[in-house]
Amino acid sequence: MAHIRERGALVDTREYDSIFSKLPSEMGLFQHLSARDESKGIEVDSLEDMLVPFAFEETLCRDVGAGIIPPSLHLWSHSGGVALGLRDSKLPCAAQAMLTLEEQGIRTAVRHSGGAAVPLDAGIINVSLVLPKGRGKLDFHDDFKLLAALITEAVAISHPQAAAQIEAGEIVGSYCPGDFDLAIGGRKFCGIAQRRQNNAYFVHAFVVVSGSGQERGEQIRNFYAQASGGDSSLAYPRVRPETIAGLGELGGPEVATVFVEGIIQALIHRGVSLRPSGILQQETGYNLDYDDPRVLDATRVLRERYS
Repeated sequence: MAHIRERGALVDTREYDSIFSKLPSEMGLFQHLSARDESKGIEVDSLEDMLVPFAFEETLCRDVGAGIIPPSLHLWSHSGGVALGLRDSKLPCAAQAMLTLEEQGIRTAVRHSGGAAVPLDAGIINVSLVLPKGRGKLDFHDDFKLLAALITEAVAISHPQAAAQIEAGEIVGSYCPGDFDLAIGGRKFCGIAQRRQNNAYFVHAFVVVSGSGQERGEQIRNFYAQASGGDSSLAYPRVRPETIAGLGELGGPEVATVFVEGIIQALIHRGVSLRPSGILQQETGYNLDYDDPRVLDATRVLRERYS
């Protein structure tokens, strides 16, 4: 059984049974993983527009809220980019800093789900639970705990010793710091956020699996150095790259597909029946993908509203 240290106290995930009870018995499964030959570093497939995954989740969330499809799990990665928070985009030299990244072949976009700048690449897996709103007040702390515990159990599938060392709590000096950062030995590998709609919401995590956490931290630190124009009085994360690591550097899974399989197996272990998107289409006729006109229209709206 996996454990998670929450704010320094060891918590057995069996104590989270009441939180896991929020998981539905059936979920749709949507996967958009960047195809990359990690052994050779060759990009096989790239997604040009970074806003498409966020627009896809906005559309998926509306459909879950409308009862068109069951609650869903979305697993995705991007071939290479940096997603900024709204406050990042308002820094005085943000446009020039974004252009610098674009000239390096790193796509940029301003996301709508809050938080601060995070890198995206084939070694970072994004995990989103898309859930309908129930009656009563939502407790976002419970949702964060749910996803934190699920990620811990996913790591435990292949690397139980690493999972037993996971702690939850803000890692000062990391990019996009938050109360539910997940770390091993004080080095962050995951951050968690949430976005709500009228009838549904999703809780989202980025999980650094393979590659160098420090290199990614340096990338984000350099962005802020340029975007701030050197003005130390401005409010933005002071990134210390040594506070960030990939799971593979921390004794956990070092291949993205191993972690993805861990998430799937952890949900199955918790009694969730996963219905892949292809099966959903066969059974119900529901078909949503990145090239769907509704997703492309949502992408346009996000770009116009937040760029």
